[in-house]
Amino acid sequence: MTSSDELHVVYGTAALGQAVMRELVRRGRRVRMVSRGGKIAAPVEDIPASVECVRGDASDATSVRTVCEGATTVYNCAAPAYTDWARLYPPIQHALIEGVGAIGARLVSAESVYMYGPVDKPMTEDLPYVAQTRKGLIRSEMATELMQAHKDGRVRAAIGRAPDFYGPGAAVTTIYGERVFGPALQGHKVSVMGKLDNPHTFIYIDDFGRGLATLGEHDEAMGEVWHLSCAPTPTQRELLTIIFQAARHPILVGETPAMVFKLLSPVVPIMRELSELLYQWEMPYQLNHDKFDNAFGAQSTPHKEAIAKTVEWFRTQANNKPQ
Repeated sequence: MTSSDELHVVYGTAALGQAVMRELVRRGRRVRMVSRGGKIAAPVEDIPASVECVRGDASDATSVRTVCEGATTVYNCAAPAYTDWARLYPPIQHALIEGVGAIGARLVSAESVYMYGPVDKPMTEDLPYVAQTRKGLIRSEMATELMQAHKDGRVRAAIGRAPDFYGPGAAVTTIYGERVFGPALQGHKVSVMGKLDNPHTFIYIDDFGRGLATLGEHDEAMGEVWHLSCAPTPTQRELLTIIFQAARHPILVGETPAMVFKLLSPVVPIMRELSELLYQWEMPYQLNHDKFDNAFGAQSTPHKEAIAKTVEWFRTQANNKPQ
């Protein structure tokens, strides 16, 4: 059970953190957003006056205890740059486990599915962690640590996993961000990673936020890994067709050859990070979320509706840019 005076604290004020905040506000919760600067640098929409924005260091357990005192649930939506994962992600989780555990709050951690490595069937929560990529190994170690901390009684925690996301505010922290929606709005060609006609599960960012908020309000969710609800899995070509239709341009798409990533990897750090994830785009990539749907009900927005909202947000951003 929940009440409107419960305090929910969100670490990470980028697109995902804001999606969680919007959902919590919709549910009538008190929300505190935490960033190093104490503000949301690029708000997707006007921040409700009821939402607190405070300074805090997610990698410092003392700071976490102070900022989260009195909270019912804390959400880890921090998103270091790909190239900084090894340096920044583990200290953030260590501090959150210690700090949130000390005040007795629930901890809900947002995760990707990188720890599974290549999978030739729909991904379920009981898959082994066999990834050998840098980011896959980091994710594997962090997920194992968090669930062990719950088992040891150090913190009450749950993991909410989702595939590649898109949506308002998700411009640079996702593959389907400005590199896709920007060209589509101009009627230019979009070249994507991997194969256009393989099934690939995507999640709308507000569905990601809704799923995390749902976990944060249920004690029975703690101690478990959950795949969050997603709309039915399309191919990249199908999703791009919807994007171009919403942008009111003929579809113009292609595949970026894998060799491009491999050639640039030695000299362009972000290409090196993307190159190790090519397998997710070159083979069928499907997320099974039956466990979550059966426990809490399916919570997904049709891609056509979600993309219409996303295209409108990117269009507004483009129109507001200084000329």
